[in-house]
Amino acid sequence: VGTEVEAARDRRATDGDFRSNLHRRGEASIATITPRERDIAIKAAQTLGLDVAGVDILRAARGPLVMEVNASPGLDGIEKTTGVDIAGRMIQWIERHATPEFCLKIGG
Repeated sequence: VGTEVEAARDRRATDGDFRSNLHRRGEASIATITPRERDIAIKAAQTLGLDVAGVDILRAARGPLVMEVNASPGLDGIEKTTGVDIAGRMIQWIERHATPEFCLKIGG
């Protein structure tokens, strides 16, 4: 949200499967990310002009790789895993940054 990484989680596949999707019985846990991973996630969102994004990063042998940037990220799973109220933080960010002129311009 903005220039902050509000939460991060790891997703891992269960034994016998390569998919880490939670609806495919993948497992999620709170992730500790490096400063480089944080910078990459923020830069990926900024490059696409997004103030809110979900950034999927793969920890590869050659370093972190951006796999996907979601302009409308699902929040349920990461909020449950991390306990962070990301939706609330998004609302706070909007309240701090949205000017009346911006709202009128966008809303018609």
